Formats: sequence, structure tokens, C-alpha cells
Amino acid sequence: MPCLASDAAAFYAAQSPFSDPGDLTPLYAALPSEPRELARVARDLMVHRMEGDLFTYAIPQDRLHNDAETRYIDGILRIVTARDDAPLSQRRDVGDRFVGVCRDFALLLCSFLRHVGIPARIRSGFADYFGADGFHVDHVVTEYWDPTRGWLLADPELADPLVVETHKVGFDPMDVPRDRFQVAGDAWQQIRAGEADPKSYGLPLPDGPLVGEWFVAGNVRLDLAALNKVETLLWDIWGVGASSDREMTDTIRKLYDRAAEVTVGEVSYSAARQLFEENHGLRTPRTVTSLAPFNGPSEVALRD
Repeated sequence: MPCLASDAAAFYAAQSPFSDPGDLTPLYAALPSEPRELARVARDLMVHRMEGDLFTYAIPQDRLHNDAETRYIDGILRIVTARDDAPLSQRRDVGDRFVGVCRDFALLLCSFLRHVGIPARIRSGFADYFGADGFHVDHVVTEYWDPTRGWLLADPELADPLVVETHKVGFDPMDVPRDRFQVAGDAWQQIRAGEADPKSYGLPLPDGPLVGEWFVAGNVRLDLAALNKVETLLWDIWGVGASSDREMTDTIRKLYDRAAEVTVGEVSYSAARQLFEENHGLRTPRTVTSLAPFNGPSEVALRD
């Protein structure tokens, strides 16, 4: 029987500044308590900004550009309830949903799980089930504690039969195989060992994909932060890193070797906490640079 240390269990079962519904906590009163049902609720409140065609919905430009800039769950809930104030457990019409990205689905499920006392965290990495064969797409999922099996990966984006059918998913979305979603540190270690092509990891974009060692390193930084319950936007940057493979140095690589080491496999809670707290090149500062895809770069002060 797996065992989660009491300090880690308490830490991951408590809300973070990002996942806390705050004064909207009463909205959670009627939520189910079972993880699979909570994933369905999260899925039915959101539509991915790339799913307009899938759901035959022309996403308004202002929602496409601005919804996913919402860092905190209370802000997401305000948008959802302003469009339809029904109980959260009621499936929304696509036109009434929050228009987000994978991080938003994962964080909402994480918030729900923490509310019902289930330790949960989000994980940054790469999925092989959204793109072409051999390409690993930048992605975020939820990791939650199962008392009989330990930490399991859940992808709430897949909690809709249409999405499962479209992507031909052949596994349980509440138990994503770890070779189908690789946490960022695992991808980094495979690349460093020469076992994986860094150009097969990244974000496919119309103007050309963002791929390479530098991109994977950035995801390692995001994953370490998320393990410390700092669940920023995916385009928030800080600390030591690079914006292209040409800028990567041995010093940067060694730093991410260390970060990857503490974020893969059976993650040591104390080691992840210590590295994050003691290394200024990895620790999230009070102010980050947001490279918003539609709205441009800005400096953003995060909540305490």
C-alpha cells in the first residue's frame, strides 16, 4: 500500500493562491467527491481555445485572447458564473464556457480535488496523444493521490467522449500512462542522454513550432514551481533559462539536470521544496514576465 507522508499530504490537499476559490468557495458545496466526476465537471465548464472547430463554435476574439490570461481560479469562476450562474455541476453550453488552455483545465480539477481533501498538484510536461506520431506536445495535467495506487495522472481535457474519439485515446483519462504524458524532467533527462530528439518536444504553431532543449528546460522550471504550488501561466517566465537553443550553456544545462533529478519518478517532497526555495534561478519571484500569446509581454506581480 503506497504511503504519502503527512507533511506532503497536508501541503497538496491545501489550496494555493492560484487554486483557491476564495469568497466563491460556496459554489463548491454541491460538487461531487469522486475524482472522475470532478474531472467531468471541470471539462464541462471549459473549452480549449483550440477546440472551436471541434465543438463547431466560433470563439469570440476577446475570449480567445483574454480568458486564458486569468491566473487564479476565483477569476475563472467569476467568468464562468457571469456567463451562466447555474450550479458548477451543470454542463455549460459551449458558448457559455471559459475559453482556456490545458493549464486551466488541470488547475480547476486540482482546485476541486483539494477542496474535497484529495492531495493534488498540476504537472507540466509533454503528451504524445494530441499531435503527429513521434511529436510530444507541450501539455499540463493533474496529478492526484490514490490511497491504493499512489500518484496518478489525470487529464480533464479528455473527460468528454468527443475529445477522446477525436484523438483516438485508448487509455483511462484518470490514469494517463506515464509514457504517454512525460513530466518535463523525464523528457529533459532523455534528451540529455541522447535518447530523444529535442525537436520532437514543444508547441506546434502556425508560424512554426517552438521546440528544443530551451523549451523543455522552461517546462522543467514550470513543473518544479507547480510541485511547490506556484501554478503560473505557461507563458510566465523568470530566473535562469534561454529563449533558443543557441542561448543554452553548460551552466544552464547543469541547473536543469538538478531540477529534473528532483521532479521525476517518486518525487521527494522535501527535495523539491528545498531546491525551489534555495535556488534563485528556479524559484518564482514576486514579479514575473508574461509573454502573453495575443496581448504581448508585460511584467506581472503575483499574489502572495
